[in-house]
Amino acid sequence: MDVAAAKAFAIAAHGDQRYGEHAYRVHLAAVGEIVETFAQASDDAQAELLGIVAWLHDVLEDTAIDAAALRDRFGEVITIAVDLVSDPPGDTRRVRKVALHRRLAAVDVDDRAGRAALIVKAADRLANAKASVKSSKRLLAMYSAEHSEFRAAVFRPGLCDSIWSEIDRLLG
Repeated sequence: MDVAAAKAFAIAAHGDQRYGEHAYRVHLAAVGEIVETFAQASDDAQAELLGIVAWLHDVLEDTAIDAAALRDRFGEVITIAVDLVSDPPGDTRRVRKVALHRRLAAVDVDDRAGRAALIVKAADRLANAKASVKSSKRLLAMYSAEHSEFRAAVFRPGLCDSIWSEIDRLLG
């Protein structure tokens, strides 16, 4: 496992994709920085896993990369974690989020991939909320409206409380 390799892979996979007015790597880096700050208290293996999943968290959802290619390159645990945080198919955002929240609510916090997925998903939401505060009141309102359902699905007491306190401050 190597965070630098995941970063390069994700940046290449996202190509010219945009995150608002920025290259998509800006969002990936924001999630990575949140995870890195959180993971400072983790052991090296957990911190590396979180960093890799942070960089790769949107490749299955937003690029042409499929689970088999991700598994071949980064292994089963990382692929499971990335798949867990990826929106399932659905015609509307609401349909996708209901299915995603159902899946995340069932995640076992003691499972390595599941634990990483929950932490990275919280970091992703925090990065989105912070970006929205600066650039999009419409997106901030959307994330605020989804907050209670998102929190019910993803929050686990004691898992990443520092991330959640910031999410709750911005969206709660």
